[in-house]
Amino acid sequence: MKQHNYRSLCFVMLFTLLVSWVAQAQEGEVLPEESTFKDPKTRVWFNTYGLIRISPRLFWDAQTHFRFEETEATPFIGQIGQIYNRHAIGYIYSKNINFSLGGVLRVNFNTDESSEDQNVVPEWRIWHQYQFAMPLYSAMIYHRIRIEHRWTRGFAEESDFIFRNRWRYMLRAKVPLNSTKLEPGTMYVSPEAELIMQSGKEVVGSVMEDLRLTTTLGYILNPRLQIAAGLMYSQGQTLQNAGNFNQNWTIRFHVYFSPDIRKVKDKLPAIHFTD
Repeated sequence: MKQHNYRSLCFVMLFTLLVSWVAQAQEGEVLPEESTFKDPKTRVWFNTYGLIRISPRLFWDAQTHFRFEETEATPFIGQIGQIYNRHAIGYIYSKNINFSLGGVLRVNFNTDESSEDQNVVPEWRIWHQYQFAMPLYSAMIYHRIRIEHRWTRGFAEESDFIFRNRWRYMLRAKVPLNSTKLEPGTMYVSPEAELIMQSGKEVVGSVMEDLRLTTTLGYILNPRLQIAAGLMYSQGQTLQNAGNFNQNWTIRFHVYFSPDIRKVKDKLPAIHFTD
């Protein structure tokens, strides 16, 4: 069989399997006659990203996120919804390729003022990430694949943990605005799109957890410090019913810091990775 025919056959088989999987997942679920979208919520996220070089090939990825979301009593910035602690050990394969493996503790806060359930519950994750960067004229293009294995539970007193997988792909550009290079003193714009899919026994048709579209403006203060802010629109299927979609508008603030505790003679040139 010719190579292109073989590839076509594989694609058809994969597409057929995907369609049948979604169709089976939706059996028994009462779907609305048409998709329904909830009113958009506003959220504000404050994120820090630390990339700490610990050897010529290894780095520590240390991230902390504080995420607020609106409630009826506190519109716009709202109340604290989640606190993330995401950490990993990363490996630098080359200047444009790196991998990471680590864990996440996410603390979820109950923002429903009328709820009598628990106020705080933990969420646990194991995550691994594969990031590829490539130059395009004066810009950089990033492809990021992140896979998460997560254990979550509701706020009800006796609720059990459920297991799900998340499959994430992000395409992001970083384009300098006042320079021809991404160097100290440069302001840049960074459009990005990320698709987050999910799977697991509890996922009945709701395979698209989130689609995120973001534009960010950033400034490179020095080789070790960057700041940025942006606006993100997102939508995704609710876990309870695949025909219902959440919507969010999120203002995001970022601080990127990259300390290097090695001796000067051990340092390598800068590598292309951020969040």
